[in-house]
Amino acid sequence: MIKLEEPKARASMADGSKPQMTRPLAPAPQKGLLWPKLLLALLLIAALGGAFWFFRGRAAQSNAAAQQANAGARGTPVVVATARQGDMSLYLVGLGAVDPFYTVSLHTRVDGQIMKVEFQEGQLVKKFDPLIEIDPRPYEAALLQAQGQLDKDHAELINAKLNVQRDTEAGTAISAQQLSTDTATEQQTEGAIKVDQAAIDSAQLNVEYSHITSPIDGRIGLRLVDEGNIVHATDTNAMAVITQLQPIALLFSLPEDDIPRVMKSMKQNPKLPVQAYDRDSKTLLASGTLLTIDNEVNPASGTFACKAEFDNKDGNLFPSQFVNARLLVDTLHNAVIVPAAGVQQGPDSTFVYVVQPDDTVQLRTVTVTQLAGNEILVATGNQTTTGEQACVQTGLAPGEVIVTDGVDKLIQGSKVQISKSPGGTRGGSATAPAAGWSQNTNGAAGQEANSDADQTGAAGGARHHHRPTSGPADQGADQSSGDDNRGR
Repeated sequence: MIKLEEPKARASMADGSKPQMTRPLAPAPQKGLLWPKLLLALLLIAALGGAFWFFRGRAAQSNAAAQQANAGARGTPVVVATARQGDMSLYLVGLGAVDPFYTVSLHTRVDGQIMKVEFQEGQLVKKFDPLIEIDPRPYEAALLQAQGQLDKDHAELINAKLNVQRDTEAGTAISAQQLSTDTATEQQTEGAIKVDQAAIDSAQLNVEYSHITSPIDGRIGLRLVDEGNIVHATDTNAMAVITQLQPIALLFSLPEDDIPRVMKSMKQNPKLPVQAYDRDSKTLLASGTLLTIDNEVNPASGTFACKAEFDNKDGNLFPSQFVNARLLVDTLHNAVIVPAAGVQQGPDSTFVYVVQPDDTVQLRTVTVTQLAGNEILVATGNQTTTGEQACVQTGLAPGEVIVTDGVDKLIQGSKVQISKSPGGTRGGSATAPAAGWSQNTNGAAGQEANSDADQTGAAGGARHHHRPTSGPADQGADQSSGDDNRGR
């Protein structure tokens, strides 16, 4: 501490007054000592907070690494399907429209008032079913008049024949001129009888025309006239329209490049199968046969028309309905069939992931049947959506198991865990459990031995898709590359 001493009093002042005592000085405050302590406290708090979040982040990373290690040990969840051997049907697809064989517009052939409408709108009618009745009384009266005239002329004919007979029997007593006159009268009466018969037939037709019946079997449309309306034979508007539904035709078009293939198939089978699907190509509406193809190509569109016939027993085809037609032109026998979702397309090759008995996957290069834009392959006897199945030509044997869902998370040698969800695969095949396919893969041991060279080539092609990795910890980096492959 600094010791402060009191100053000594002066002996005297110049003016002789008593000297005054000065007050002791207070110690000066020490400035700048509070801020270093506050700064030190803040630094200590920041250090403690940083240490807390550092150790917490390390713990979270350790937990994530442990979870990833556990996931790697269990394997990547995937859905699989077993390749099978069967026949694949090759179809040509074209857009078409349903066209009835017969369409009838009902018009009246006589004038008169409509007395009765005997059908319901949309009714299925048979041939000769009564539909509309027009007032027949004027035509029935004309028929009676014609019949009466016929009876009169018949009586005159009888008299004329008797006159000719008497003239003949009289011999020279009757002049030749009288005989000629009586003979001409007989012939004239016979002609009148023919005219009367024609008038009767005409009147009878008018009576029949006043009762309008259905000329075909089909479905009648909306009613265009009502009871009490006056109709005329010269009217341009129809009273109703009837279309034949069974059988029914389908007109569709195919590219002109398919003419040789269709002609060749028609020589082998004159009745090629044709299937009609809905607008989304998901629902089979009806099955029929090809009747014929047109005799020329449409120069404006570069297509040719085909006409098919369907019995349409279920009534699924409707006139003027747009449908997708499939024409069967070829069948691939003993093909290896897999869901199309399991076939991956890379920039250099086409490959699949084959599941091995040890629950690891092998990247396998395959060759699949290439199709044109209007061609599809469907397993024979299985009506599925377009593009759900693929035909593998080389690189895969029947009985081998491939991954169909979860491919984007796999690389060569990845361990997988097969999903047993009841939904099955995206390709429509049933999900194969882990214990259900082990014996099938043993049968493909020879194929597995031959696939070592394929694996080397496939791995080279897959370098564009997946980076080599040493363990499950790098799966996250490979997933983005796998997503790119799935997008392509």
